[in-house]
Amino acid sequence: MSEPLVFTFEVDGENFTSAGNASVAVKKKLRWLGFPPEIIRRVSVAMYEGEINMVIHAGGGVATVTVLQDRIDIVLEDHGPGIANVELAMKEGFSTATDHIRDLGFGAGMGLPNMKKNTDSMEIQTELGKGTTIKMIINL
Repeated sequence: MSEPLVFTFEVDGENFTSAGNASVAVKKKLRWLGFPPEIIRRVSVAMYEGEINMVIHAGGGVATVTVLQDRIDIVLEDHGPGIANVELAMKEGFSTATDHIRDLGFGAGMGLPNMKKNTDSMEIQTELGKGTTIKMIINL
């Protein structure tokens, strides 16, 4: 593959019914392209966790996946409230999800930690009141 493949998805905020659609679509595309199951799993987990976070906390956003010769880049962008304390948000079990979100089975505080565990590189840029951009790389 000489030219990068780019897939872009709108993540609908506060719509738990469609949450995960982007990660499922990417999973199918990567499978069709013949990527190893472990790479597909890592991309799917990182994408899904990011999608759910955008739905729960940011009112949606945009997910862009770029498939290159040596890596897969995932960029998640939203215009939500931003992350007040990234260091704290990276701790397993920490969550700012409401009781309503927890009652739906989400908000266990594993999103960002799972994203980091399943990627080779993860960078978070956030500004309170402006939004968050998360850039992840999975090396091939």
